[in-house]
Amino acid sequence: MDKIITLEEVKKHRRKSSVWIVIHNDVYDVTSYLEEHPGGEDALLEVAGEDGTQAFEDVGHSDDAREILKKFKIGSLPVEQKSTFLQTCSSLKWAVLALAGAIVIGFVIKKALAK
Repeated sequence: MDKIITLEEVKKHRRKSSVWIVIHNDVYDVTSYLEEHPGGEDALLEVAGEDGTQAFEDVGHSDDAREILKKFKIGSLPVEQKSTFLQTCSSLKWAVLALAGAIVIGFVIKKALAK
């Protein structure tokens, strides 16, 4: 079973001497990886002590990078602090569908009124 680590605890690790990040609700201690990180240590330091899921996904990390990341996992967030990254994506999808529906309805009404 994973060790449960709160966001408050993660936030204490935002120094070069101790860098913890959250990615997809898992907590990673990447301190020892700073010098090896292909994107440079600054990329990790920018999200130190925070949820770096969005930044991690925006870069489009390879399967190899995801495998390397597993070595640094030290725990997971408690259920009540889990990120809403996937929920946000889902909400955005529904917003786009609603907008598309509204546009279609608008065209149908315009056609009906033009007759």
